[in-house]
Amino acid sequence: MMNLPKAPESLCFDKDEFMKDDFDVDHFVSECRKQVQLEELREDLERYYKLLKTAMVELINKDYADFVGMDKALNQLTVPLGQLREEVLSLRSAVNEVIEAIDNRLSKQDDIQKKKMCVLRLIQVVRSVEKIEKILHSQNSKDETSLELSSPLLAGQILERIATEFNQLQFHAVQSKGMPLLDKVRPRIAGITAMLQQSLEGLLIEGLQTSNVDIVRHCLRTYATIDKTRDAEALVGQVLVKPYMDEVIAEECAKSGSSGLQVMYGKVLEFVPHHCRLLREVTGGTISSDKADIVPGYDFMVNSVWPEIVKGLEERIPTLFNPGNPDAFYEVMFPIALCVSLVCIWSLHISYRVM
Repeated sequence: MMNLPKAPESLCFDKDEFMKDDFDVDHFVSECRKQVQLEELREDLERYYKLLKTAMVELINKDYADFVGMDKALNQLTVPLGQLREEVLSLRSAVNEVIEAIDNRLSKQDDIQKKKMCVLRLIQVVRSVEKIEKILHSQNSKDETSLELSSPLLAGQILERIATEFNQLQFHAVQSKGMPLLDKVRPRIAGITAMLQQSLEGLLIEGLQTSNVDIVRHCLRTYATIDKTRDAEALVGQVLVKPYMDEVIAEECAKSGSSGLQVMYGKVLEFVPHHCRLLREVTGGTISSDKADIVPGYDFMVNSVWPEIVKGLEERIPTLFNPGNPDAFYEVMFPIALCVSLVCIWSLHISYRVM
């Protein structure tokens, strides 16, 4: 708190009143008038004003030398401040270099981590290839201690095991795309792929011919594991459906009139319940199918049976689609429409059963 100059005792007011935070002029004048007249108050204020003015001049004269020398003092600070600035800039540069070095190190570490993951994937690819080849070698070996296929069912189980490993192999191979080592392993992967598909085809055909539901289930599950369900449907169409349709669908039936066509269509419709029972049971198309053993993802009615029916009719009896004679066209097309409807109903029934 600032100290005011000492005032004469004859003043009608207390000088400390001016330093109070709640000082009020009106209140000050009102209190002083209780003691003296306004004229005397004015004289006392003028006397104290002169004291304040004199004290202020003395205060300025006292610190004037320091005030005038402030510019010189500031000039003297220029050099230390400049040095401090240089030190700060140098420290900043050093910190930036450290940060850049850390960033480079982290970038290299990230690159090393990515390369490490690529190496691990390649190792997994090689391990999977060797594991599958070992299983195949154990099957083909004639050594008594090796694994021998005592039944087609065992072959189906082994193929399913190989397919699971093959699925992992494919995943890691895709992740390692572009790596030089992968190109060296590709021929072995291609050989495994060809062998697996060939074995699956042979085993599926054997299962269908012998009506072995377990073998067919293992094969279809294996096809689904390696994402080749369409290959299985195409194989069924070629091996199971096509020979039957080649035998049933003949131009002689069309020449025999509507009665011959009705017999032909009847045989076509008999194909599904008589020859697709096993496939329908495995894929959930029959009431007796156990949901725990159903292999989803297949639609043999739409993707195997129906294309061969259409292809057989178009190639062997093209006259069916000649609309020149409306009555005859209607007579032959109505059974076809009925056949289409039944195939659609079978397909929807299978989808409902799987759900």
